[in-house]
Amino acid sequence: MVVLGSGFSRKSTITCGLRSGPRKSLWRSRVLSTESIQAVQSLKLARSTDKLEEVFSSRVSRLLKEDLIATLTELQRQNEWELALKVFEFVRNELWYKPDLSLYSDMIYMFGKNKLIETAEDLFFKLKKEGLKPDTRTCTEMIGAFLQVGMVEKAMETYRSMKESGCAPDKLTLTILIRNLEKAGEEELASTVKKDCEEYVDSPEKFLEEVGRKYVLFEYPLVPGVVCSPSHTTG
Repeated sequence: MVVLGSGFSRKSTITCGLRSGPRKSLWRSRVLSTESIQAVQSLKLARSTDKLEEVFSSRVSRLLKEDLIATLTELQRQNEWELALKVFEFVRNELWYKPDLSLYSDMIYMFGKNKLIETAEDLFFKLKKEGLKPDTRTCTEMIGAFLQVGMVEKAMETYRSMKESGCAPDKLTLTILIRNLEKAGEEELASTVKKDCEEYVDSPEKFLEEVGRKYVLFEYPLVPGVVCSPSHTTG
C-alpha cells in the first residue's frame, strides 16, 4: 500500500503565483518552463530520501504555482507515480492551495492505471474529506480504477452512489462499464447499465450499437482528462 503524505513541507512562506479574482482550474499548459524541466530531472535523479529532501528544498520550493502544477503534470505523464504523489502532497501544503477536483481526478487515474487501488481509494476518500463532491469525471476514474483490478462490486457501488448523488454518468462512464462488465461475463450487470443509457444518453440505441461494434477500439484514456470517443475506429 502506498501511504499518502510525502513528509516534505515548505520551510518558507513564498506565495508566488497567486492570482486575484475567481479561482481558475489548476490545470495548466504542458509547455514546461526551464524551472519545471529542471525540477522533474532533479527529482528523477534523486533516489534517496535525503537527496529528495534537498531537491524539494532547493528546487521544488522555489517554483511558482503554475510551474509546480506543470511539474506534477509532467511526472504524471511520465508515470512517475511515486514522485507525483510526493509533489501532490507538497502542493496540498502550499498556502495558495484550495481543494481541486481536477488534481484529484488526475491522481486517481494514474494510480488506477497502475493498479494501485488502495491509494486511488485513499485519494477518493481524501477529496471528500476536503469538502469536494466527486463529479462525473472523478467517479468515472474511480470506477475505471476498480475495473482495472477486477473489483466489479466496488465499481458498481461507486456507479450507484454516483447516480444517487445526482451526478449523471456520461458516455465514457457507460462505455467503460458496459465493455468491462461484458468482458468479465457480468451480462446481467451490463444489461442494467445499458438500460440506464435510455436516461443518460441521447439516441441510446445508436450509442449502444457503437459500443458493441467489434471494430471499435476503446481503451481507458491514456492521458488524464482526455476522453476517448466510443466511435473511434482503427484504421
